[in-house]
Amino acid sequence: MEIETLWEEVRELSLGLSGEVERLNSPPTPIQFLRDFVSQNKPCIISNAINHWPALSNWSNDSYLIKSLSSSSSSDPLVSVHLTPNGRADALAPLTKANDYLCFASAHVQHMPFPEALSLISSTGSNFVAYAQQQNDCFRLEYSALSPDCDANIPWASDALGCLPEAVNLWIGNHLSETSFHKDHYENLYAVVTGRKHFLLLPPTDVHRMYIRDYPAAQYLYSQDTKDFTLELDKPLRYVPWCSVNPYPSGKNKVEEMEKFPLFFQGPKPFECTINPGEILYLPSMWFHHVRQSPDDNGRVIAVNYWYDMQFDIKYAYFNFLQSIHYPVLKNTSLKIESEDQLKTNSSEDELCAGVS
Repeated sequence: MEIETLWEEVRELSLGLSGEVERLNSPPTPIQFLRDFVSQNKPCIISNAINHWPALSNWSNDSYLIKSLSSSSSSDPLVSVHLTPNGRADALAPLTKANDYLCFASAHVQHMPFPEALSLISSTGSNFVAYAQQQNDCFRLEYSALSPDCDANIPWASDALGCLPEAVNLWIGNHLSETSFHKDHYENLYAVVTGRKHFLLLPPTDVHRMYIRDYPAAQYLYSQDTKDFTLELDKPLRYVPWCSVNPYPSGKNKVEEMEKFPLFFQGPKPFECTINPGEILYLPSMWFHHVRQSPDDNGRVIAVNYWYDMQFDIKYAYFNFLQSIHYPVLKNTSLKIESEDQLKTNSSEDELCAGVS
């Protein structure tokens, strides 16, 4: 079909016949970055761009981080830590243990002094996974004491894009921290400081392969007494459009997942790349990405990313047009409900599922 031809052509145009994300040994000039990558919506990995950051040496030292992010006053500044049972926040999860209906699950968020946060992130033997992933400009809001250790923006990117970052975020996680497939409406400069990040990438033209569905939004609640998680639907009820595909299905679910999402598993493979300490990934706006990570000797991965506003230009209009085109897919597996009481009925999945164009 024509859309499948488009998938192949965009892959060749984006990354060439090698199918590998281009690596630059030094930062590009602003005009080179704009011409060769931003305007082409093409990812790249840049080495030797942040060698001057003190963070590369300082942030592997727990004592340094704790001292920098602790106050001399009686109360320490607080940071946000996201808790989940498995390390996958902002991801799909069964709404209850009694059924397989999926919801979009957000993490349980706790605010605590940084030393406590660091201890939780390092505690991989617990019944939860802690991840500092607040986003929303959290580096400048919660971790500003570390700002001397890295650049406030990426100069050549700021010059090319004609603006400063809308948000700068800090990410601190362990080997269990994982980010499900999604896309962002930002030009993303993602700098790894310690550990390694493993990305799967798909261009915006592969939108049909992501099986985007509307899922009811819910949030994990963690009980300090029982040490258990529960999922509670947002009130008022709302829906979040999210990618249905898990690219790494577990052994017992692998065959079922591959049959459910053939456009992904039988189509062109995602681009894979690993971002090492001291490297920056340019992730163009609207590219779908899934992230896993490998920790450093301290068991952690730390990264800083810079979100620059994307241009809502003709490329955005083209994407919306492509997404609106009906493509034959298998049965919708998202759940349309009006209230929590509906989950207690014996309605079939077909009755509960809603069509998505």
